[in-house]
Amino acid sequence: MAAKIKKGDKVVVLTGRDKGRTGEVLQVMPKEERALVRGVNIVKRHQRQTAQAEGGIISKEAPIHLSNIAVADPKDGKATRVAFQVLEDGTKVRVAKRSGEKIDG
Repeated sequence: MAAKIKKGDKVVVLTGRDKGRTGEVLQVMPKEERALVRGVNIVKRHQRQTAQAEGGIISKEAPIHLSNIAVADPKDGKATRVAFQVLEDGTKVRVAKRSGEKIDG
């Protein structure tokens, strides 16, 4: 199965506390079916002081389930599903079903 959501994609959150927020995918974890999205699902963590990092409460992104995010349409920024299209030269590209725009390249 080809990946519908990849690192660097602009995505929209569909459900949960951050519904409607958009962000860039920082990392995809296919085995856990989760992704890290910049500025979405922020949690506070208490961190002990070490030689490299200072202690205190830090905010960081927690992984969000892939079913709760959708790729943002390149044309209007709204959530869209992803289709795959094989071009004449044999390359496979991702296409937004909403507008028909190419997502990669």
